[in-house]
Amino acid sequence: MTDPGAARAVADLGEGFVLATVEVSAPPDHVFDVLASEEVTRWWVRPGVFDTREWSGELRPGGRWRASGMARGNPYMLEGKFVEVDAPRRLAHTWHPGGQPGDATTVTYVLEPAERGTRVTLRQEKFASRGTCLATCIGWETSFEELARLLA
Repeated sequence: MTDPGAARAVADLGEGFVLATVEVSAPPDHVFDVLASEEVTRWWVRPGVFDTREWSGELRPGGRWRASGMARGNPYMLEGKFVEVDAPRRLAHTWHPGGQPGDATTVTYVLEPAERGTRVTLRQEKFASRGTCLATCIGWETSFEELARLLA
């Protein structure tokens, strides 16, 4: 049994994807809302590395989203569009650093009822860079730890 809040993330650098999971103490419908709303600014964080300060989005297939904040003292922006919205079970969206060349990655969240709340499993795939894949893996683990604290 996984301890609530004990986030785990692994990166497959050869295939270019990240898997992350955490069990949180909240029902799936509430967790789904926190994954795709301004609540992102409260848990997409890694102290001393990045801090998400703004989020906006239109939660529907084809709807766009945007997040911005500070990373190592410099502003950053992420953007994408929602690919799948199946509340409260599944959410998928593209993810791309705003204003930068390159293809988007795809983030898919799967939410499953768990003994003490909800198990959130994330897969982010199509990384072109091994370094970005690894850094993102570390970021998801710390962000999922914060998500668990937020929903405790």
